[in-house]
Amino acid sequence: MTSQELQQLDQAYIAHTYARFSLCVDRGQGATCWSPEGKRYIDFSSGIGVNSLGFCDADWVRAVSEQAGKLQHISNLYYTEP
Repeated sequence: MTSQELQQLDQAYIAHTYARFSLCVDRGQGATCWSPEGKRYIDFSSGIGVNSLGFCDADWVRAVSEQAGKLQHISNLYYTEP
């Protein structure tokens, strides 16, 4: 999907309660992210667009993947190890 297609979908389906930058992000690795067209950006907004670990940190991906295979969501009415 192109940046233009993403922005058109946003216009059609999202409540516009805040302004957006024109950047569309398709994927990321470390502190770098790419648009659907392959343009590369360095993310200087840690904590807003990405957590402090960067995009796709291997240890984080592994931990989340393992947890999703066990228990991805449960009410806080029950006790769970995580």
